[in-house]
Amino acid sequence: MNGLWRPRVLGAWRIPAKGPVILAGNHSHNVDGPMLIGTTPRPIHFLVKKQAFVGPLDPFLRAIGQIEIDRESVDRTAIANALGVLARGGVLGIFPEGTRGDGDFAQLRAGLAYFAVRSGAPVVPVVVLGSARKGRMVGALPPLRSRIDVVFGEPFDAGDGSGRRTRSALDTATTRIQERLTAHLAEARRATGR
Repeated sequence: MNGLWRPRVLGAWRIPAKGPVILAGNHSHNVDGPMLIGTTPRPIHFLVKKQAFVGPLDPFLRAIGQIEIDRESVDRTAIANALGVLARGGVLGIFPEGTRGDGDFAQLRAGLAYFAVRSGAPVVPVVVLGSARKGRMVGALPPLRSRIDVVFGEPFDAGDGSGRRTRSALDTATTRIQERLTAHLAEARRATGR
């Protein structure tokens, strides 16, 4: 990442040095995942759509610990693998919007809340700014040697402390997560001037 762009990483010290952590990031460009993998101080295991596991990318993604997920159905194998990462004290990376978009956390899926409530792992919000630019094609890479900001926020607990895993508890956790992620995005934009 440092060879292609000029990442500026803010707040990496906020990621707990050990124990399970869920890294929740915005996703507006294909380069966001690799940027986080390359700039986060601990190894990350992302849930990656199964369509990415093709050709030479397949063994590479598996070798660096990424988790294949079928987004069209409830993928119990991917869920078990993701919970296993957290049970072993690792870092699980999730783009809670489920796919690339505006990267503004406007529409969250319930997966992040499920993993956070089920595992009890703290959620660390992270925002990648500068990877997607207005007026550029979606598939176009950011200009080489341009600055991309990666801003980590304060860890927080998504659950209410009761340990309940009901639909209501997950809905409440999703709302709490969305509020925290949106607030972090606004703070990151202020800090970076983007």
